[in-house]
Amino acid sequence: MKILVATDAWEPQINGVVRTLKSIAAASAKLGVSVDFLTPVGFPSVPMPTYPSLRLALPQPSAIADRIRQANPDAIHVATEGPIGALVRRYCIKNGRPFTTSYTTRFPEYISARAPIPKSWTYAALRRFHAAADFTMVSTPTLMRDLTEQGFKRLRMWTRGVDTVLFDPHRAVALDLPRPIFMCMGRVAVEKNLEAFLSLDLPGSKVVLGDGPQRAELEAKYPDAHFLGAMSGATLAGHLAAADVFVFPSKTDTFGLVQLEALSCGVPVAAFPCMGPKDVIQSPFVGVLDEDLRAACLSATRLKKADCRAFALEHSWERSALQFIGNAKAALNRAQRQPMGTASATLPAIR
Repeated sequence: MKILVATDAWEPQINGVVRTLKSIAAASAKLGVSVDFLTPVGFPSVPMPTYPSLRLALPQPSAIADRIRQANPDAIHVATEGPIGALVRRYCIKNGRPFTTSYTTRFPEYISARAPIPKSWTYAALRRFHAAADFTMVSTPTLMRDLTEQGFKRLRMWTRGVDTVLFDPHRAVALDLPRPIFMCMGRVAVEKNLEAFLSLDLPGSKVVLGDGPQRAELEAKYPDAHFLGAMSGATLAGHLAAADVFVFPSKTDTFGLVQLEALSCGVPVAAFPCMGPKDVIQSPFVGVLDEDLRAACLSATRLKKADCRAFALEHSWERSALQFIGNAKAALNRAQRQPMGTASATLPAIR
């Protein structure tokens, strides 16, 4: 079977969406399924409003159609709601191709944090976008309940995994900083709620891994914190493993893959009891969720690294890939049951 994934998020971006898609491709290959990508590479692009370091691809519909025909996939998955995702969605509808989507970013909350746009407007647009798909994949039961309440239909689970070889406690680098080290990792942007972490009165050191449009502002406002910039691969894993507590202050993430990556490094998590943390931190031995984030941070210092590592070892990318592939096959089977003459009646054979 060959699956084509359309995504507006791709390298050199460093985020959970890109890491998830690349990990799924690697895990699927081991299961005998090929996952290819239709990405912004090769298309003209423009800076994203309010976030100029990210760029939006501006492809022509004909170029998207050419790439899909060249890939000749059995199944199509639209991973993002940007220009590429929108054009692939349009192609599928026009040509009667079944397709799946995934809801990975809480754009209504992100946009309302930057501009006075009601969340209801954005939810309406996203509801229409995903309604055309045979299934929409979501990462947690909490997100599924929330989207159901917002009127989304045909939702299916697609959980996440972690690379336990890369994110390993033994990779820890030596950080010459006062202990305990409280660390946050990810995009340095307003929707990540980093000030909830940086403003805390905590012993030891606060460290931020990552970059983004709010970095200069936060560095100036919190000079005692250590901003180490964007990292990737073994360097990122080594710094993450050096922390004593991983702090996840975001209230807008649908999952928060970085939490599993921290746990795989043997680092306990401190977070608010909201979507993402409530679904990831399913054991009191690996993290502390509290509306008082300072209390959660201090309590997490008492948790054991071995328990965190053991928890992460139970969350494989192969399990995640099996769900992803199963959802793609279910979409094809659903479309094959449609009466002849409907938009989704013309299908490729499942190889």
